[in-house]
Amino acid sequence: MKIEEYLETLPENLLSGEDVQLPEKSFREIFKFVDLGENDIFYHLGCGDEKGIEIAINEFKVKKAVGIDNNSEKIQKAKENLNAKNLQGQFICSDVEDSDISEASIILFWFTDEEVINNMMMKFEHLKPETKIITIWGPLPDCLPDKVSFPYIINQTPFKKAENMQEQLLSIFGVKCIDFVTAWEFAERYTKSIGTPEIQNDRFLTIIQTLMIWINAKKLGVACGEEIPESIQTYIKLMKMNFDIDFGHLLNE
Repeated sequence: MKIEEYLETLPENLLSGEDVQLPEKSFREIFKFVDLGENDIFYHLGCGDEKGIEIAINEFKVKKAVGIDNNSEKIQKAKENLNAKNLQGQFICSDVEDSDISEASIILFWFTDEEVINNMMMKFEHLKPETKIITIWGPLPDCLPDKVSFPYIINQTPFKKAENMQEQLLSIFGVKCIDFVTAWEFAERYTKSIGTPEIQNDRFLTIIQTLMIWINAKKLGVACGEEIPESIQTYIKLMKMNFDIDFGHLLNE
């Protein structure tokens, strides 16, 4: 089956990120990267549980922390868990697109739905200057990142616009072109950053991410060289033979 067909076999909530919770180590890495501190008002959009808010309050001593999610059961549970620990955070049950985020100084925003992202961009554009928005894996659309520690990316208002996708892609990876080694390194960083210690299929996920990074780079004309690297060819064959997942057609589009 084509890789797109394989992704469609996965649970919808997994693809949307609805049931994907960042491990605590990832929150700490993100908060250190963005220099979260006592003068900040932190918003976690699509918070799910209370962990990010708890760590922001308890360990990084933020002035205020707000979690927003449209799942009422998760919000209620998050409130109960935080109250049980005597921590003063705020949770709001709402679609992020309808929420007032104007007071935020730092926002964690990890969404894959293009419609949500595009709608939020209009809200982000009106935030006060120097508001930091942290994304995971990709920057905000058409924007050059202000700071990168892949897979964590910061865009700060007012946004810097990229001239094209090539400029944006290379600004993330910090290289002049993308080869197999670069694609593998960054795919592995992503898998390790969002994965839990007990994850069993991290190499499988890394291979998929590596192939997608390199193939996208090839399409955008920023892959190193004209030929398909032997390592890329080998992994494409392995995915086809062992898992019946086909990437080959993407190279011909």
